[in-house]
Amino acid sequence: MVKQDEFAAGPTGLRKIVAASMAGTVVEWYEFFLYGIAATVVFNKVFFPAGGSEYDAIIAAFVTYAVGFAARPIGGIVFGYFGDRLGRKHLLQISIMMIGVATFLMGCLPTFGQIGYWAPALLVLLRFVQGFAVGGEWGGAVLLVAEQCPDRSRGFWASWPQAGVPGGNLAATVVLLILTNTLSDAAFLSWGWRIAFFLSAVIVLVGYYIRTQVDESPLFIEAQQEAKREQQVSYGALEVVKRYPRGVLSAMGLRFGENIMYYLVVTFSITYLKTVVKMDTASILAWLLIAHVVHLIVMPMFGSIADRVGRRPVYFTGAALSATWGFFAFTLFDTGRAVFVVLAVTLGLVFHAMMYAPQPAIMAESFPTRMRYSGVSLAAQVTSIAAGSLAPIIATNLLKNYHSATPIAVYLAIACTVSFVAVLFVRETRGISLSTMDAADRHNDRDDRDEVMQVAR
Repeated sequence: MVKQDEFAAGPTGLRKIVAASMAGTVVEWYEFFLYGIAATVVFNKVFFPAGGSEYDAIIAAFVTYAVGFAARPIGGIVFGYFGDRLGRKHLLQISIMMIGVATFLMGCLPTFGQIGYWAPALLVLLRFVQGFAVGGEWGGAVLLVAEQCPDRSRGFWASWPQAGVPGGNLAATVVLLILTNTLSDAAFLSWGWRIAFFLSAVIVLVGYYIRTQVDESPLFIEAQQEAKREQQVSYGALEVVKRYPRGVLSAMGLRFGENIMYYLVVTFSITYLKTVVKMDTASILAWLLIAHVVHLIVMPMFGSIADRVGRRPVYFTGAALSATWGFFAFTLFDTGRAVFVVLAVTLGLVFHAMMYAPQPAIMAESFPTRMRYSGVSLAAQVTSIAAGSLAPIIATNLLKNYHSATPIAVYLAIACTVSFVAVLFVRETRGISLSTMDAADRHNDRDDRDEVMQVAR
């Protein structure tokens, strides 16, 4: 049996692996955040006809945003199946190229005024491709690190791919901030926004190259060899649901509140500040820039804390604090003062990081190697349909119908309560050996498997 602390790469090797993993998550979230902002400030104007209310076109744009989330579970299932059979590295190279091509082509699309309803139709198609690839990206990226770092510090190292989220958002914010400050509103809506989508090609090529420089983990290679010896090993989403239903359902619950929290903070906040507070896009992006920097810094900090005190306490705290965010954040937004807007968004992302940072370690430690890619991808991406994809739509409709942020705050509190309760059903897996989990998986009796997992800590 391979002991992970024995084969774990040294600091230089781990940094290389982390870079390869983060390369994809930066690309992924550069493009997803770019799309989220564009849905609020561009797509609702250039790809959709005007509605009876200023919120109608925004809601239509957010619906296409949701299409990407609908495609993510499909991508997660497909990439998870082949990733567990063939390896993480090659699937990650495919996913990053798919994301890049889809995003680049979005920048080439003609507008509604040029080709009518074909414009949103093509946008939806590309959004689906993008979402399909993203569905396979996250699970493989975090496992590339989680399976090659020491057991005792998995929370810290596996949190770095999560830091790629604010990293990508930061890159997108900087690009859009430069464009909105150097171009007139008319020029930005006409052609300037396309530059941000074209620039994704540069990030994709760099990320693809970095991923060619890393190898599969010894843990995966051993599991692959074991599968060849047994010749009857099962893979895929159905197998992981059958064998580890508690792990899948718990991971979904953990993901639910975290995912809704994130999209309310970074996507819907822009809509609220523009439509209710009447702030200009450049100012909003500048304030978000500060929050993303803080988000990037605290992510590995909370990952490290999860290694010291455990995954559950950190997640508990994050879920509880996130449940309160909506009740004070919108009040701070309504002041229209930069310091309070920055404070509200920054606190939201800090609360979010308490859940998001330990998430890869918790999920990786819930499944054996032969089905880990499928397990983490299924749990994360299926949940995103009911969580992140609908959050901006639900929040915008609540604002439209009630003209108040209170229902939105209640909606977020309920979502975070789901994650809070899910933590109660998650085992504390700090320091567990993934190799021992694989050995436990080979026991047919569940009690034996749980006993081995307890000894592994």
